[in-house]
Amino acid sequence: MLAATMLVPIVAVVSSVFSNGGAAWAHLTETVLPGYLLNTAGLLAGVAYGVISIGVLSAWLVTAYRFPGHRWLEWALILPLAVPAYVMAYAYTDWLQFSGPVQTLLRDLTGWRAREYWFPEIRSLGGAMAVLSFALYPYVYLLARASFLDQSRASSESARLLGHGAWGSFFKVALPLARPGIAAGTALALMEALADFGAVSYFSVQTFTTGIYRAWLSLGDTVAAGQLASCLLGFVAVVLLVEGLSRGKARYHNVTVRKRAPPQRLRGVAALAAFAACFAPLLFGFLLPVGILGKLAWEESGLALSPRLLTLMRNTFTLAGTTAGIAVVAATVMAYAGRVCRSSVVAGANRIAALGYAIPGAVIAVGILVPLGKLDNALASWLNAQFGIRTGLLLTGTVLALLYAYLVRFLAIALQTVEAGLARVTPSMEDAARSLGSDPAATLVRVHAPMLWSSLLSAALLVFVDVMKELPATFAMRPFDFDTLAVEVYNLTKDERLAEAALPSLIIIVIGLVPLMLISRQMGGRMPAR
Repeated sequence: MLAATMLVPIVAVVSSVFSNGGAAWAHLTETVLPGYLLNTAGLLAGVAYGVISIGVLSAWLVTAYRFPGHRWLEWALILPLAVPAYVMAYAYTDWLQFSGPVQTLLRDLTGWRAREYWFPEIRSLGGAMAVLSFALYPYVYLLARASFLDQSRASSESARLLGHGAWGSFFKVALPLARPGIAAGTALALMEALADFGAVSYFSVQTFTTGIYRAWLSLGDTVAAGQLASCLLGFVAVVLLVEGLSRGKARYHNVTVRKRAPPQRLRGVAALAAFAACFAPLLFGFLLPVGILGKLAWEESGLALSPRLLTLMRNTFTLAGTTAGIAVVAATVMAYAGRVCRSSVVAGANRIAALGYAIPGAVIAVGILVPLGKLDNALASWLNAQFGIRTGLLLTGTVLALLYAYLVRFLAIALQTVEAGLARVTPSMEDAARSLGSDPAATLVRVHAPMLWSSLLSAALLVFVDVMKELPATFAMRPFDFDTLAVEVYNLTKDERLAEAALPSLIIIVIGLVPLMLISRQMGGRMPAR
């Protein structure tokens, strides 16, 4: 039942393909649809190149070499995950625009005037590629680094015996063996890029995500919005399918003893170059945006919390906390059912429920609002006919609908975290509890829950932070006069009030650092002893 509930928005979106699009859909296909296709495809290609280049290179350097600063760079390189892409876009726009400090300094030093020099435009497709690459490369970095750590010493030694140097063994052995992890991280980054609304909207890059909101909010055509959402779902399917087909029948098993090759120590120019290559993503993906926002926030308000900001924080924390609690409870029930029942039906249902994470928030919003709107209209008609009661919308535009969208989108995070925690609990614990007379429910409460508390806490924190940063679904489905920090940041920057948007942006970043600290702690625990 839980899996079927999570599947409803996907079915609603896909079914819109068979509906008559009318004049709005015909207008979109004739005017802007080709642009949506080209911009979305170009954005994916640019982000894929960016995240692979940055993530793989930095992961290899901190894994295979030792140089000054490598220990703190190992965990610091994941910090850009705490900065939402739309927040990074706002920070760089203020820094690089014509009236920003970079171009102002350039004109002061050279004496140039407007139109006497060329400067790259940040509000462009290239700017969106760069911002999303710096925001999303940690997905590739984390999984590539894990793959490099799991490779055995025998592989690198075999490459050396065949005459390959350090970089030759990297390209010939280490990189091909790490391909599954790199591909998985790239797929995650590309799905996040497809789901992005704030950055591409602010940069005026017309993609399928912005087109969905235009069809929904400007044209008022739910069918056209659903059909655009179906096209976006097609992009998600293509991303996953291409990667799977490209592997063919290749396998990546490591059949040797997993004893890592000792890292090489770099000195002099080589050490400086390695440090610069790893520090640059951290600088442009975290330190510089946070510094820009901090300066703007201090100049605007001195980091004072206004009553409006406190209300936004309360709304955001309420939504994120409620969603995290429900998601953890639902994920625990589903994961434990999959462990106890050993049924293909239950396992398949769990995988169906996890599909939502691969679906952009804009698609989920359309998939929920369309059936909810029909249900509301049907209920209103029935109540009016039977009892003469005029109700209006009962579900659409309420907090319940928004919580439902969050659960569809982020249940997979909690489910996979809880499943990973359960996998570490030996089945003999269940056997002992059952032999002492405990039924499955009592075993879950009295045995597994205390042993899973760290996994449950991690799942709750991850869902909490993702809900807090989520913009597309929140923007479309929030109740009237019920804004969150993410929506407030978007509205302020849309009106070019970047300084006022700095403080709520910083709050989102600071809270997002909490799960990253947990992840970095786990990363530190995986490091081999000296």
